[in-house]
Amino acid sequence: MRAVLITGCSSGIGLCLAQGLKQAGYRVFATARKLQDVEKLSHLGFESYQLDLASSASIQLAMREIFSQTDTLYGLIHNGAYGQVGALEDISREVLEAQFQANVFGWHELTNLVLPSMKKNNTGRIIYLSSVLGFVAMPFRGPYNASKFAIEGLVDTLRLELTNTQVQLSLIQPGPIESQFRANAYLAFKAHVDMDKSDYKENYQGMIQRLKSTKLAAYTLSPESILNCTLHALEAPKAKIHYRVTFPTKLFAVLKRVLPSRIMDKILSKAGGGGKR
Repeated sequence: MRAVLITGCSSGIGLCLAQGLKQAGYRVFATARKLQDVEKLSHLGFESYQLDLASSASIQLAMREIFSQTDTLYGLIHNGAYGQVGALEDISREVLEAQFQANVFGWHELTNLVLPSMKKNNTGRIIYLSSVLGFVAMPFRGPYNASKFAIEGLVDTLRLELTNTQVQLSLIQPGPIESQFRANAYLAFKAHVDMDKSDYKENYQGMIQRLKSTKLAAYTLSPESILNCTLHALEAPKAKIHYRVTFPTKLFAVLKRVLPSRIMDKILSKAGGGGKR
């Protein structure tokens, strides 16, 4: 039974991946940031551990506990993350640092803890849940954009450095997926952006409506679409480097290759509505 560690399993994509991979026969270590979510996962039958990606101490403790249960992991799936929205000039250094602590630095530290055993066994798969916003930028998504661009750069570099091993890395780039992402982004916005003092107050009104809306964005897919890509990335003899999910992601990947940057800017400035993952 191959062991797989998944972060951010409290709901949405992470929970879907945990359930789907367990059903497919994997031994799943399902982690979550909050203790109540860990308890919920345990009740669902998972080997579950508390892991806060923004805390090095939490990561180190969780990995000690997991490695006491298994001497190796076949798969690491980076999913836990959140989206900080707001105009960049309304985002403080501290808020940007917090975004990178959870979305980048925690992922990097976790990868480095898992890699030695994968290299020793000369096998393993590391899967990163990136975003359409990992290769195109949209207004009022700056912190999240920057974190996902950073992840893509780290993965591209690490893939080159692991060329002489059988450890394979894949980036899954979703677009709109059914999840709590928009709701959580709205909470982060309220906590860290002073809307009343912003030059972008009018822009925020429309953004908030989209973040709070229960109506699904166009071309939204279920989390099962991510599960299908993940299974392929884990099981294919040669996993894809990029898995582009949803029509918007595939469209923007093509447009970015063929259109001049200034035309892309015009398109993206108009497409910068709320809550795409």
